Amino acid sequence: MADWTQLPKELLELISKRLGTHYDVIRFRSVCSNWRSAVTAPNRCRNRFAPRFPLLPISSQFSLSKRSVFLLGSPTTSTQTNASSPSSWVIKIEEDPMNGRVQLLNPLSRSRFDSLPDNFPKPLNLLDFRVLELGEEYVLHYLTHHSVGNLYMEKVVLSCLDDNVNDFIILTIHVSGKLAMFKSSVKKWAIIQDMPSPFDDVILYKGNFYAVDNTGRTVVVGLDFETNLIAMPVFGGDKKFLVDSKGELLLVDMYLSIESEPGSSSSSAGFGFVEEYFENLALYMNERTIKFKVFKLDDVGKQWVEAKDLDDRVLFLGDGCTFSASIEDLSVCRGNCIIYVDNFFYSLGEEDGASEHCDVGVFDLESGSIGPLTKFPQFSELFWPPPHWISSTTASDLRFGQLR
Repeated sequence: MADWTQLPKELLELISKRLGTHYDVIRFRSVCSNWRSAVTAPNRCRNRFAPRFPLLPISSQFSLSKRSVFLLGSPTTSTQTNASSPSSWVIKIEEDPMNGRVQLLNPLSRSRFDSLPDNFPKPLNLLDFRVLELGEEYVLHYLTHHSVGNLYMEKVVLSCLDDNVNDFIILTIHVSGKLAMFKSSVKKWAIIQDMPSPFDDVILYKGNFYAVDNTGRTVVVGLDFETNLIAMPVFGGDKKFLVDSKGELLLVDMYLSIESEPGSSSSSAGFGFVEEYFENLALYMNERTIKFKVFKLDDVGKQWVEAKDLDDRVLFLGDGCTFSASIEDLSVCRGNCIIYVDNFFYSLGEEDGASEHCDVGVFDLESGSIGPLTKFPQFSELFWPPPHWISSTTASDLRFGQLR
């Protein structure tokens, strides 16, 4: 049997250059002393996946940060793990490259956890766990109040050019519903004039920018600001999402409904402006998701084809990113489900200590059943609270970062 520790230095260097993130490089170097000496430690502030980017001018300045979604697995096998404790945990982190400190965030929203358990380890070492990076998101942070509202902030995607963090392109959705692109080479925003209908989502898929509007019409967005149609509209739902699922592009169509309170009336007769405003706000808070449809891309026919099965995968629809995972990686026995953010469940004010994720729902694509995350124990345990093995794992010398 070949001795992997004795691979040539040149080959190890080539392999390390194909690793996705600096976390992967760290884990690669931890295999043995020969691999560590052959590959240079990543410089977090300069590699192409650096979590913080230089200040970029628009009407005023903003900064861009990267957040990564990780699936942490128990260091023991599923048969060794306590049956009462989940063997996987999904987290989102944002790292400050200046001091190495880490913000721990809700994986499906941009909110921070209110508090961590007292026994939660301050140094969280990824080398102690089985780790899979599920997704990433980018967030624009405005530095002055003058630029607030200039961009629609639900989704930001980024592409680095030639592995150079200082040469990149950002695509997002403008407050008008049009696409907006920023090129670091010209240091200014450009509004793309292609909008038969407002855009719902953008994604970086296989190195290209894709965007879908409210009708399901999907385009590839070129660096020259041109758009090319890759799929005709899919009418029916109220909000569209694009998801990269195991290298396959999916369209998820969300159907919404308004839940009216008993005895309430939709008539605004006799109400003043203020009363009408709060009535509309209450309706928004009671807007709930009732079902989803999933489509696979037929790029030859330029159409979306409905899919009834997700091949034992679970789709996640977050505020700032979408991603997927297999039931094997998640250590769950049930797939073909969509886990998503829904304001309706938050408005219910659910208790039972699940406040960290009470605005999340689960949809079973096979049965059509839908409900809050707390009604699906195998999925709710992926999020909060942290499993006991997170605290019991012994930290080693190479630390991932300091939590705050």
